[in-house]
Order: sequence, then C-alpha cells, then structure tokens
Amino acid sequence: MPAPLLQARHINKAFDGVRALENVCLDLEPGEVHALVGENGAGKSTLIKIITGAIAADSGTLTVAGSEMADPDPAIAHARGIAAIYQQPMLFPHLTVAENITWARGPGRLWRRVNRKASRREAQELLNRLGASIDPDRLAATLTMPEQQMVEIAKAIGAGARVLIMDEPTASLTDLEVDRLFEVIATLRAQDAGIIYISHRLNEIFAIADRITVLRDGETIASRPASELDRARLIELMVGRSVAAVYQRQETSIGETVLELRNVGCEGAGLRNISLFVRSGEILGLAGLVGAGRTELAEVIFGLRPADCGEILVSGCPVRIASPAQAIAAGVGFVPEDRRRHGIIPEMPITANTSLATLKSVSRWGWMDATGERLLAEQYVTELRIKTPSVGAITATLSGGNQQKVALARWLATAPKVLILDEPTQGVDVGAKAEIHQLIADSARRGMAILMISSELPEILGMSDRIAVMHAGSISEILASSEATQQKILALALGHTPTGEMARI
Repeated sequence: MPAPLLQARHINKAFDGVRALENVCLDLEPGEVHALVGENGAGKSTLIKIITGAIAADSGTLTVAGSEMADPDPAIAHARGIAAIYQQPMLFPHLTVAENITWARGPGRLWRRVNRKASRREAQELLNRLGASIDPDRLAATLTMPEQQMVEIAKAIGAGARVLIMDEPTASLTDLEVDRLFEVIATLRAQDAGIIYISHRLNEIFAIADRITVLRDGETIASRPASELDRARLIELMVGRSVAAVYQRQETSIGETVLELRNVGCEGAGLRNISLFVRSGEILGLAGLVGAGRTELAEVIFGLRPADCGEILVSGCPVRIASPAQAIAAGVGFVPEDRRRHGIIPEMPITANTSLATLKSVSRWGWMDATGERLLAEQYVTELRIKTPSVGAITATLSGGNQQKVALARWLATAPKVLILDEPTQGVDVGAKAEIHQLIADSARRGMAILMISSELPEILGMSDRIAVMHAGSISEILASSEATQQKILALALGHTPTGEMARI
C-alpha cells in the first residue's frame, strides 16, 4: 500500500501566546479529495501556511510521501510537489498568462534563454485541459477573477504538483465553470494526485470530497468519510450548534418602485436594452453566467460606467448618474465583488472604512470629527455583530466574513434607498453567511430596495423575491421566486427561452 502523499501530525501553533492550532492532524492519500472545513478563524489558513512552508509550526511533523519534511520553507514545499491555489489569485499582473505559468515551474538555469513559443504552447495545453478559453498572451491584469483562478490551477498543474491545495477555488465561478473544474479534479485524481479542498459551499464538499476534516477553534473536531455526514451534521460540527437555515428570507411589506431602468444601454460594458425595477422592501436577485453583464450593470447603475442610453429613475424621478458621487447623492450604495480591492481598504482601521462614503456626517469645516467617526463605527460594529477587539483594529486583521460586514457598514451608513450587492457572501463561512443574509433581510424589511448579484443559485433562490436572469448583456427574463428553479435559471442564463429555443443575441 503506497504511503500517504501528506501527513500532518500533532501540529501546534500560537501567535503572541494566542492559540491558532492545537494538536491538529491531517493526512492525504493518493487520488483523494480531502475537504478541510471550518468557520473563518478555525485555523484552516494557518494549517495551510504550515504545510506550504510559509510559516513554521511550533511543534509537530510534516511527512510527504513517507519522508519527513524538516524545517520546510516555500521552496522546499514546492520542490516536494506541494502547491496552493488561494482565494485571492497570486499572479504577476504585468506578465502574460504564459509567463505566469512558466514562472511557476522555477527559474531554471540562469544562462538558459526562455523559449517563448514553447512556453506559450505548454500554457495553451494546460488551459485546454481546464477547458479555459484564455489567450496565453493576455496580461494577467486583464483577467477576470474566474480567469485568474483558472490560470492559478494551470500554474499548479504545470509545476507538477502532487499535493494540490485549493482554497475556495470556485468562489467566483459559475455552475458551469465549477463543473469544468470538477472534471479537472477528476483527471488529477486518476493520476494519483491528492487534493486538499477548502470551500464554504457545502454542496461542493459533498459532491467531490472523499473525506472531510472539520476544524473549530484551532482543533480537529472530526475527520470522517463524506458518506458518513450530511449537511446538518457538518454544520453542527463546524459551528458547534445547529443552523436551522442558512437562507433566512423573511416576508416583508413590498412598497413602491425605488429603482427603475428603462432601456438602459452601455456599449463599453456590453449592455443593451436593460429594463427592470426594484421596489421598497424587495430583494431582486440578478443571476447569470460570468461575463453575462451582471457586474457591469451594477457599475452602470453606480456611475462607474455611465450609461450611453436609456433612463435611470430613483423614486420615480429621472437621475443622471455619471459618477459614484452622483449615485451616492441619488441614494444608491454598492458593495462590490472583490472586497479586498474595492470593498474595503485593508490597511485602514474599521473606523475609517465605515465613514469613507459618508465623510460629511463625521467632519466639520473640513476637519474630521474623530469622536463622531468612532461612534459611527461602534454603532455598526454592534448592529452587524462585527467580531473585533476594537473599532480601531486594522480591517485586514479581521476574518473574511467580518471584512464583508465592514464593507456593508460603509454603505448602510449612507442610509441608501437602493443597495447593490455583488456576491455578498463570496468566500465567507456558513455561519457568517447566515448572519449576512439576516442583515440583508433586515435591510429589506426596513424598506431598502436591494439588487443582489450572486453566482450561487441556492442563495439567489433562497433570498430573492424576484430573479432577473442575464445573458449576453441583456435581461433574458424576470421570474417570480415561486416559479424559479435552478434548471430554469440556468437555461435562461445559457440563452434558452422557456420553450428551449435560443434567445436572439
């Protein structure tokens, strides 16, 4: 019987006396997908950093293919066939896709010239294996989040990794792209590679994992075959309590139309003839494949990409939105998809992040009112149950779910009439997801009109009053929640009409 690809035994780690991991064990067999789950802060990231050599354990052993890896560092881990794909892609933005993939294999000999033609060909072959239609000559800076994820996976495969750690690899992928990724994972398993798979999407865990290890508060709570667990039991193991429902949509009183778009188009964003409305107290879900124009539509409404034609009305009055400042003045807030790049400023404290969109309310005669800013932050830390030692804490030190709450706080502080949420629970754990859903539902109950973009169909179905499905820059159809199904949404997203014919593009 072959030795396990990886064994982590009795791993302990503390930071400044605070326990991060205690006696954690994990092993990975050839051809196995081993899911590692737990809430944010459970210790998953710390364990992965130890396995990849980014940080050293205080005690414990790491063994790769039967051989102990003493004093590991990133270069040693890479040489032993360990590769990690993180939630935030780690590409060189000013290099091409092919150059990024080639770089991951190592520098080679200093005097050897780079064979660009061969590098491009090899990159194309790797991308083809993933089913990714990405030009190897494109600069990494021009890639979307899903495309960056695909390039990261190609990098790891090209580097010959046998232990592949996937940290939320599907966070920005559509269902079709997830299916394609799972096909790639099946190929890797057939080649006896082992995969440690980290995801907050429990349906993925049960679809792909052979075994599941649960961490909670830095300890191994359970490690069992996936077939021995169900969703309810797994959630209970993760959070230490039962979670009756992750999607907590509640009945609200839906009022008058707050936001209306009439034949809105933007050539630069690839949008045309967009007509929809969102009412007070309503959550309108916006579904579609990546590239369908969902984020672009949000950016048009928020003034990041001004519309070329059509009308935008807020509370029945036509408004000109050519900049975010005009959007905010009209009562529109926007929580973007990539929270670390656009939703928050990680290096700034919670106080500054909370007040950024409403500086006039916490300043006098051009000077910041530090007390007012602190009180504003404290209000939302309390209301949103943000876990932090203080409102002065640097936002980057918070968990993903709490960072997302800070991003929400910034826009809730403006008291918007319309709140646009682009992938509001992307990359957060199941407990934080339920809390964010509750915050969204509470905002709707207070009369806010919410436009929610999500690639997670259960989230769209569970939270929305109506669902607008986009395809190729247009609205295919708007469905009542009572008539919407995953199959119907996917068919419309692919361009099929309800009768099965292709929609005109």
